[in-house]
Amino acid sequence: MAENDIKPGTPESSGLGGLGGGEAANAQINAYAIDRLSQAFETSAKRWELIVYPSLFAFIILAAYGFYLVFSLAKDVHYLAISVDSNMTVLSSNMQSISDNVGQMSANVRTLAVSVESISRDVSTLEPMLTSMETIDDAIQSMTFSTAHMRDDMAVMNRSISRPMSMMNWFMPW
Repeated sequence: MAENDIKPGTPESSGLGGLGGGEAANAQINAYAIDRLSQAFETSAKRWELIVYPSLFAFIILAAYGFYLVFSLAKDVHYLAISVDSNMTVLSSNMQSISDNVGQMSANVRTLAVSVESISRDVSTLEPMLTSMETIDDAIQSMTFSTAHMRDDMAVMNRSISRPMSMMNWFMPW
């Protein structure tokens, strides 16, 4: 048989040796489809590489920055806790001082209450003195009235004696 005499469908026509023509065509189509799928997958993989690798790199950078922020926040909270602790110690000592001062003020108010009660008792003992003072006031008014009468009487006597005395004063050398 000559080379041109190969009939389609024979194993020699497919170039696969022992396979039949239909099977050989299917194998070629399958190989072509797998090759095309492989190329499409590589193209798609390259596109995904352009997206995934930079995204992964950005995620790593953001994760590192997030870790730094959390670490920094923890350090700041630690300093805040130390500051609050020292301020609470100062506040506690100041509150103790305020408590002592309020206790002293309470004692002073008790002393003041005792003093006011003593003053109240002293004022109540002054009431009989007030009655005596009113009696003295009445007596002084009576003495003032009597003294005013004496003054009036002296004035009358002065007028009645002054005329004759004025004549006598002429004769007296002093």
